[in-house]
This record gives sequence, structure tokens and C-alpha cells, in this order.
Amino acid sequence: MIIVGKKRGRTGVSAAVALRLALLAFVLAAWVPVTNAVEVTSLYTVEVALDPDDPDAQSNAYRAALTEVLVRVTGTTAAADSEELAILFPNPARYVRQYRPGPDDTLIVSLDGPTIERNLRQAGATVWGSDRPLTIIWLAVDWGLGDREIVAAGDPDRAAGDGRSIDRNSLWRERVQAVATTRGLPIVFPLLDAEDLQSIGFIDIWGGFDDPLLEASARYGADSILVGRIRPNEMQPPRWTWYFGEQRFGWPGEPEEAINQLADALAARDAIRGDAESEVIELTISGIDSVVAYGRVQQYMENLRIVNKLAIRSAQPNRITYEIELQGGAERLNNVLSLSNILERADDYFVDPDSMRMSRSPVSGSQSLEYRYRRPAAPPPANGLDPFQDVNPER
Repeated sequence: MIIVGKKRGRTGVSAAVALRLALLAFVLAAWVPVTNAVEVTSLYTVEVALDPDDPDAQSNAYRAALTEVLVRVTGTTAAADSEELAILFPNPARYVRQYRPGPDDTLIVSLDGPTIERNLRQAGATVWGSDRPLTIIWLAVDWGLGDREIVAAGDPDRAAGDGRSIDRNSLWRERVQAVATTRGLPIVFPLLDAEDLQSIGFIDIWGGFDDPLLEASARYGADSILVGRIRPNEMQPPRWTWYFGEQRFGWPGEPEEAINQLADALAARDAIRGDAESEVIELTISGIDSVVAYGRVQQYMENLRIVNKLAIRSAQPNRITYEIELQGGAERLNNVLSLSNILERADDYFVDPDSMRMSRSPVSGSQSLEYRYRRPAAPPPANGLDPFQDVNPER
């Protein structure tokens, strides 16, 4: 067994294979791009109001900062009113690492994340890690009388006199982004550039035409898609549809409500109790058909922050089996791997290329998982050659 994480152990594969894997991981890590869920690096830095007329302004700002951080990290707004957490963190100033003045009577406070997480885990509270799915938001606004628009990531060039539309666009973005920031939720709006506009129009979003919308979202690397439809001048509440993997959910509500519901749903899926026991999972990844594939898979696995220990149990020319220790077991690992852009869950049946026999993939909930390497799509090179083909196989 080869330990590729923080610990080391005895080797259970040939020295040649072990050396090759180690060298591949080292060399390819410098240039092979691998994406996963977004790491939210600012979970423990918040901007809070600072009342200049309040004699306890700084202490109150510390308390507000800690409260917002607890909401982000536990994954629930109930943390803001939790008496148990108030008892667990009686002195917010103790967790302040840095602070500095912000704009418009605010204070930017950075808190001690590792200590806060450790206290939460010891108390058995839920903890939502920093690796979180990226959500793209398609928001269609119908102002009436044919005045319609899609909220973009930035304000596109418009004709003179259209400033009002730009202001409205910014307002919707700011309302959504404010709640997403409070909840520690990574989001992105579409660019609405020529590529987007070739495949998506207002009617696609408003009419719920799923396929072009999902296809247009692929370029952003988002793991979840939230679609909003708003008529500001009517009593009808905005309608929201959330796509995550093969699942589809819908609910009504203002943008603030929608983002809170989205955060609640993602946290319920990914947050784990601090007292959850560590479990050992066997993960087999098949379809590794090239040197590049080995490097991509190895780099991806080593970068999984949910993993406590990672070891190579066996390696073959076309598949690799890992032994993984983590909290939350197979369900949590499966949730994280489902966000990968280089792996896909194996079918119920797969052909073992060594024995050429058909085997059943492990069922959901077992302590073994079977995934398959997903070869990335690559544009044809200028010379017309397949970039994965050896141009001189005799060599």
C-alpha cells in the first residue's frame, strides 16, 4: 500500500509502479488543470457594521462577526440564535486574529477558523467544510410591456439612455450576492457574451427550457444551477428552479429567500456532525488509459481536503484502487466525487478489462465505490493530430 497523504506505510504494489505514480503525480501537478468544488477561502473573514456612537461598538462587532461565521460554518441560520453556541463561544474577542476599518462605518474581522472548527466538532455540532459547490445563477426579469432582461455578471455595453436598466441589473446582483456572501456560498452570474447569447435567450429561462440552459452552464464549471424568474411589478412571487446533478427542485420567494434555501439544501447535503466517526472506504477508479489520466486522477485525489488518510491499495495499467479514511463515510465521499469534472460514477455493470468479465459496481451505501475516469474533451490541434495519440507508436 502506498500512502500518498500525510502518513506513510508499507508498499503493496511493485516498486516500479510506485515510482512511476509518484513521478507522474509530481511532474503533472505543475501543468494538468483539475477542478473540483470551489474552496471558499474567506469563510472566516467578515465585514460587519461598526456604530461610532456605541461605546461597545467593537465588542458588538466581534459578536456579529462570530455569529456570521457560525452561520457559514454550521450551514444553518439557526446558529445565529443558538443558546448552545453562545455558551460554547462566550468571548468572541478571543477568536479575533485581525481586524481593520472597512468602508462606511464597518469593521473587517478575521477569525481563528481552526479553533472555531475544533470547538464545533468537539461539541458535536455540524461543520460545513470550505469545499463548496459553485452555483451559476440565471435570473430573468420581466418588467412588463416587453421590457425584459437577463441579469449578467457585469453590465454589458448598452446604448446611451439605458442607464436605468444597468442600475436595475446591479441591484438584483447585489441582493443575491449579499446573502450568498453571508452564507459562504460561491456563486457566479453568466457573462452573457456572444457565446452565451448564441444558445440562451430570455424565453429559454422564462419558459423552463432545460437542455439549452444546462448546456450553456457547462462552460462555467458550476456544479449547481439556480434559475430565477421575476416580475417586479406584480404580486406574483419570483419562481426559482434548482438543478443539481440529476435532481430538480422548485420554490417561490424573494432572492434572499431563494439563496438561503439553496445554502440550506447544500449544507444539509455536505455538512457533517463533528462527532461522526472516521470510516475507511475503498475507491476504485477505472478507465485510466494514459499517463495524463494517471496524473490527473492522482492530483485530484491528493487535493481532496475531506480526506484524513489516502493510500494506494493497488495499481494496474488501467485502474487504481485507493484506501481512504474520512468522516461521513461512503455517502460523503460520493457526494464530493459527484462534483468532479474528471470522474463519473460507474454504471451498475462494468467490464473488467483484465478478466474481460462483467462485474457489478458497488451499491450506494456500501464501503466500496467504483468510479470511472472521464477523459476531458480537447479541441483538435492545428496539425489535425489526436493529442492523445502517439504519432510514432514504433518508438
